[in-house]
Amino acid sequence: MDITTLIGLVACFCFVFLGIVTGNEGFAALGHFGDTVSVFITLGGSTCCMLIQAKSIGEFVGCLKSFTLALKKNESNDAEVIQNIVDLSNVARKEGLLALEEMANNIEDDFLKKGIMLIVDGTDPELVRNIMETELNSVDKRHNEKINFWANWAGMGPAWGMIGTLIGLVNMLYNMEDMSMIGPNMAVALLTTLYGSLLANWICVPISFKLKMFNEMEITVKEVMVEGLLSIQAGENPRVIEEKLKSFLAPSDRDMGNDENGGAAAAPEGGEA
Repeated sequence: MDITTLIGLVACFCFVFLGIVTGNEGFAALGHFGDTVSVFITLGGSTCCMLIQAKSIGEFVGCLKSFTLALKKNESNDAEVIQNIVDLSNVARKEGLLALEEMANNIEDDFLKKGIMLIVDGTDPELVRNIMETELNSVDKRHNEKINFWANWAGMGPAWGMIGTLIGLVNMLYNMEDMSMIGPNMAVALLTTLYGSLLANWICVPISFKLKMFNEMEITVKEVMVEGLLSIQAGENPRVIEEKLKSFLAPSDRDMGNDENGGAAAAPEGGEA
C-alpha cells in the first residue's frame, strides 16, 4: 500500500474535522455541517454527470475502481529494468539473440517478454519499434481515461456545489418573512459549495495527480525497455547500452547504481524519487 496516499487522505479529514470542532461550540458544531439535500445535489448530481460521460456502466465502474490503484505502492524501478536489459545484452552478445528465448520464460513483465520474442523471431527493428510503441500508446490511452475521469469529476463537484447553493438561495429569498431563518438557510445553501470543494480537492484532484504520476513512471519504464531491446537487436555493446539507458535516470540515481551494482542498477529509493 502507498502510505503517502493513505496518510494524505486521513490527514485532510482530520484537519477539516479539527477546524470544525475547535470553535466555540466544540463537537456540537458538527451538526451545522450535515445536510442530506446538499449531499444529494452535490454528490448525486456530479456522479450522474460522470455516468453520462462514460461509454458504459462497466467503464464507469472501472474508473471508480481505479481509486484503489492510487492506494497501491508503485513497484516500478527504472534501475532494475536497466540491469535486466544489460543482463540480456550480455547473453545476446555471448550466445546470440536466440539464447534470449529461454531467458524470456523467466520474465514476468509481459511487455518486455513480448519485445524479446519479437527480436528473437528476427522481426525488422523498425517494425519492433512500431509494435512496441503502439502498445505503449494503448497503455497510456487506457490510463488517461481513468486520469481524466477523476480530473473531470474534480470540475463537476464544485460546479454542482454552486448549483446547490443557488437552489438554497432561491428558497431562502422566497421565505424572507422570518428574518431569524435567513442565517440558517444561508448556511445550508453554502454547504453544497463546501461539499463540492471537498469532493474535488480532498478526493478527485489528488487521485488524478497520483494516477498521472504512476502512469508517467510506467511509461518511462516501458520506454527504457523499448530502447534497450532495440539496442540489443542492433548488437550494441552492453556498456554502451547501459550508459544510454541510464540517461533516463536522475544523476543521483545513476551514482547510486554504480555504488551498489557496479554501474548497473540504482537503489529503490532513487526509483521512487
